[in-house]
Amino acid sequence: MAEISAKIVQELRQKTGAGMMDCKKALKETDGDQEKAIEWLRQKGIAKADKGAGRIAAEGLVDAYIQPGGRVGVLIEVNCQTDFVARNEAFKAVVQNLAKQATTVESLESLMAQPYIEDESLTVEAFIKQTIAQLGENIQVRRFAKFALSQDTQGVVDSYIHTGGRVGVLVELNNQNDLGSGREEFQTLARNVAMQVAACPNVEYVNVDEIPAEVAQKEKDIEMGRDDLANKPQNIKEKIVQGRIEKRLKEMTLLDQPYIRDQSITLEELIKQSGSQLGGSIQVRRFVRYILGEGIEKQESNFAEEVAAQVGSK
Repeated sequence: MAEISAKIVQELRQKTGAGMMDCKKALKETDGDQEKAIEWLRQKGIAKADKGAGRIAAEGLVDAYIQPGGRVGVLIEVNCQTDFVARNEAFKAVVQNLAKQATTVESLESLMAQPYIEDESLTVEAFIKQTIAQLGENIQVRRFAKFALSQDTQGVVDSYIHTGGRVGVLVELNNQNDLGSGREEFQTLARNVAMQVAACPNVEYVNVDEIPAEVAQKEKDIEMGRDDLANKPQNIKEKIVQGRIEKRLKEMTLLDQPYIRDQSITLEELIKQSGSQLGGSIQVRRFVRYILGEGIEKQESNFAEEVAAQVGSK
């Protein structure tokens, strides 16, 4: 039996418009063969043979939900085909409901199997299928990230949504004690950190210590192979590359970025200042950033050609 990865399931969902559980079952039944899985879904009446079933859903919304108290938060991406549907208030409400519901589960698969928060007679997956039929567009609950503070951890989870739901960030800040966690200044700091993440698309890690050794080595290999160093002695080349690597790694880390509201200080310096004011050591524990549709291959279309093709087919 071939391994059925989440990526393969997602690819089949995008091709067929079928639900996650149905796609996973189809792949298991066909030993991971995508084409046979599509045939299996069609035989079961789950996937259609028309163009609509395979339409790529690359529009949609990134949204977040933070539980009261700020100890649990979710960032979610739900895709549809057009910006028109993404701006629909009913679609926005569904996305917010799913973000809220995702605070109670640990995986996308579990979310899809749950009774829908607004209609417990349907699972989330069944409700999505119903919504697809109503709107006439493919809709995919693509992914979500959940941050939850452990019982003995002081801090806050917060979010920031930018450009009408096209970029979203979820952050977790920890505090050495609970003296400042509930204060407005601490909440403001968390929101500003989330905004910083949204403004720095190249940032992948909190600090340099988090960068895996293989990533640092890869960057070093790239620099060592640059043409401008080809004729340099090895010892000189090493020194130049070391300086470049240190700069490059800092470009990848959140705490080393100039603070977006005051470029004279880094985000790390801002957090230290805030810790002194609030009476505790503050740490950015983790963050996640979603950019709407990233990684989805969007179909390029020519409207005139589409019309001509439709006229010609009649």
